[in-house]
Amino acid sequence: MPEGEKMRQCKQEEQQQQQKEEEREGLIEFYGSYQELFQFFCSNTTIHGAIRLVCSKKNKMKTAFWSVLFFLTFSLMYWQFGILYREYFSYPVNLNLNLNSDRLTFPAVTLCTLNPYRYSAIRKKLDELDQITHQTLLDLYDYNMSLARSDWATLSARKRSSRSLLHHVQRHPLRRQKRDNFVNLPENSPSVDKNDWKIGFVLCSENNKHCFHQAYSSGVDAVREWYSFHYINILAQVPDAKALDESDFENFIYSCRFNEATCDKANYTHFHHPLYGNCYTFNDNSSSLWTSSLPGINNGLSLVVRTEQNDFIPLLSTVTGARVMVHDQNEPAFMDDGGFNVRPGIETSISMRKEMTVRLGGSYSDCTEDGSDVPVQNLYSSRYTEQVCIRSCFQLNMVERCGCAYYFYPLPAGAEYCDYTKHIAWGYCYYKLLAEFKADVLGCFHKCRKPCKMTEYQLSAGYSRWPSAASEDWVFYILSQQNKYNITSKRNGIAKVNIFFEEWNYKTNGESPAFTVVTLLSQLGNQWSLWFGSSVLSVMEIAELILDFIAITFILAFRWFRSRQQLSPPGPPPNCHANTAFQDEAPALGTPHRFTVEAVVTTLPSYNSLEPRGQSRGGEVGHE
Repeated sequence: MPEGEKMRQCKQEEQQQQQKEEEREGLIEFYGSYQELFQFFCSNTTIHGAIRLVCSKKNKMKTAFWSVLFFLTFSLMYWQFGILYREYFSYPVNLNLNLNSDRLTFPAVTLCTLNPYRYSAIRKKLDELDQITHQTLLDLYDYNMSLARSDWATLSARKRSSRSLLHHVQRHPLRRQKRDNFVNLPENSPSVDKNDWKIGFVLCSENNKHCFHQAYSSGVDAVREWYSFHYINILAQVPDAKALDESDFENFIYSCRFNEATCDKANYTHFHHPLYGNCYTFNDNSSSLWTSSLPGINNGLSLVVRTEQNDFIPLLSTVTGARVMVHDQNEPAFMDDGGFNVRPGIETSISMRKEMTVRLGGSYSDCTEDGSDVPVQNLYSSRYTEQVCIRSCFQLNMVERCGCAYYFYPLPAGAEYCDYTKHIAWGYCYYKLLAEFKADVLGCFHKCRKPCKMTEYQLSAGYSRWPSAASEDWVFYILSQQNKYNITSKRNGIAKVNIFFEEWNYKTNGESPAFTVVTLLSQLGNQWSLWFGSSVLSVMEIAELILDFIAITFILAFRWFRSRQQLSPPGPPPNCHANTAFQDEAPALGTPHRFTVEAVVTTLPSYNSLEPRGQSRGGEVGHE
């Protein structure tokens, strides 16, 4: 057999062997190009419309049309997906309204006298403050209040005392203000024109470099605020708060009944309020709470209270009657926020409707369960409420900025109440801080979040004359015999309050997620079916296509890198025989390079010198 024919035969065997190896490696090979990948996907996928990209490949117009339509549909579908995801991560909620019917626990009721008491521990200093105020009213308004002899004696003792209250009051005098400038008017010659003048007082820093002007358009408000400022300083000088605990329950509450049963002292607690006087909270004992068996006025709390204005501190209290507030147990009574006044000579009937609110926490809202995650220390001995947090936040800022605590709020540990005998410029610091607090510069309204669970009582009041003209004689007579009621102006010294549930039903406002994971998957499936009419397995086909696309990209990049290396092979090493018969043929540039491990088969050449001499090859004798 000739040598060239043997070489061709060896090459054919090598190609057949290489083809067999390719067939064996086909199970783990990827596609040779992106065209093969997308052609296989479009021919075998279950997504509607994809097969049209292959079937119409001979018609370029149809191919272009279906390609644009296919990718446009994909874009619209994923645009809808984006809307669904945005709605899901906005965490919307549904409001659920439930009406429940059950025996209701009666709330706590706080009643205040609206008559600040002239406590014995501070009586002398209050008399001194009254004399200074009387002189101030005489200078500003030419009004002369009636003075008792005891008051004049107190005023004489004040003049003889060293560094008395007058020294501190003179630092914050009450002045008249014209337009934007404060002026001192020692004489009463200029008339007070409400269009041109305002009244107020100036609060300055300790070095008198910075001052804060507290002005009012109403002289009554200015006098009360100025008097209250000095009154708080007097209260702060009392070392023991128990010295102000002078309860006078019998002279204030004439009658108390709940659910047709008489109340006693075990059903109320007493505390002192600087502006509202003695306050009494009913049904605040968590061990034995009242429950209403039936709705209606006869199954609630009924009180007969004394509303006489005793003029203990007339410059501080200008309202006659009582102040009542309904609140939940273990919550402080903020009389300024939720209370309302009871008129003398009137029967006030207050009907209640209970309402509970339950909010979703976590990602759905910024509510707090118990306030433990709120960065504000709770200074009240009660559970967390938004008002408790806000007032605690202000008090803590007051201690930090001014070095003392405001008397109206609880005292933090290690602090003391503000008193201008110890903290000269605390008034300037307080009013500046109060302005920042109202403007939310302190961030208290942002820090204090709403509780996730809260109970509120919706109140509605009705009024009627009590006692009536036909029954007032015998009512007042019995009260005078039993309760020593001897008021000259009978009708202005007594009032009646009824507090009861309007109905058994109470409303619960709850929240539930409006867009859950189940809803999201359902909406995504609806959109996928709408645009492509496919299922979850079709989504897996898309995922497989993406993975194959990434894999074939890496493979083609690797093959391109290998081909660049083979195009510039390194030179032969020195002292090497350049026998081309033992070298592999260089691959053509156009042939693809597969990522396979191939066995190198080399055919040895035929040497005639190795054959025996004289032996013929193919019928001929070999010659050199």
